[in-house]
Amino acid sequence: MERLRHDDPSHVGPYVILARLDTESTERTVPERRYLGRTADGERTALVCVPRVGADPSRWAIEAEGARRLSVPRFLRIAEVGGTAGFPWYAAPYTPALPLPAVLAAYGGPLPEDTVRRLGAALAEALTAAHAQGVTHAGLSPAAVLVTPGGPVLACFGAVRAAAPDGTHRTGLPGLDPGCLAVEQASGGRPRPLGDVFALGAVLAYASTGHTVPEQSELPPGLRMLVGSCLSSDPAARPRSAQEVLGELVSPGAPAPSKDPYAQAGTVLDHGAVPLPGRVVAALAAQSAALLSAELPAPHQPFASPQKVH
Repeated sequence: MERLRHDDPSHVGPYVILARLDTESTERTVPERRYLGRTADGERTALVCVPRVGADPSRWAIEAEGARRLSVPRFLRIAEVGGTAGFPWYAAPYTPALPLPAVLAAYGGPLPEDTVRRLGAALAEALTAAHAQGVTHAGLSPAAVLVTPGGPVLACFGAVRAAAPDGTHRTGLPGLDPGCLAVEQASGGRPRPLGDVFALGAVLAYASTGHTVPEQSELPPGLRMLVGSCLSSDPAARPRSAQEVLGELVSPGAPAPSKDPYAQAGTVLDHGAVPLPGRVVAALAAQSAALLSAELPAPHQPFASPQKVH
């Protein structure tokens, strides 16, 4: 939860904007401006998103409306879409959430391998469900992963499509993390499921090392082969599907935090649960507390001329 800047909106739709979600240091690779807001009556608190300055608002609005219509597990649930042609917005019900870069900052560095595996398995499961519906996320990056007390949620749906139309070179476009763009997408190709697999590999790399384009030696030994294959420039050399990545992440060879065989079985099979390190839980609690205590700006009082005193 970051302080607002002078160029941030004070209101978006019915929401009074209270804070930014992303830090200034990470916003270069965030494809939209994300805020925490509350209705003037105090009844609803939401994650409120608007396009980046300089983005095409019409393409962004198309992807926002597409995301609203989706019903995919672990995709951010968009409740409202509104605004004008020049300034569209969407809102999702608030739950404490930290973008993956903020999670690493709260933890103090890369996450433990078991946490990375569980996080990645939950994301792979979400992509598997989306791909089964014929939907490509086309926006997966560390910034798109919002870690909540209930596990990760995928935001920034369609960011690659919104940034530039098919056939347009996308490398270097603001808001897109180049390390998460598969070669075929960076050169303007239509986003496809294997592009999501590439981006998932980049997210696993980021969670494990702190950046999306690591050296092989930086990755945990247990993840090197999987992440390396996901990040292949040749789509045919990547895992064939998000389902295949999921299988690799929850395979019996995955490390377990306990030598107890029953605990290991839980690690392998219960990939829906993502236990968070204590410092991350504390950061989520701090965000929630700060937002709950944030006061709405006092309404402007009409100017009253001074009365004469006799």
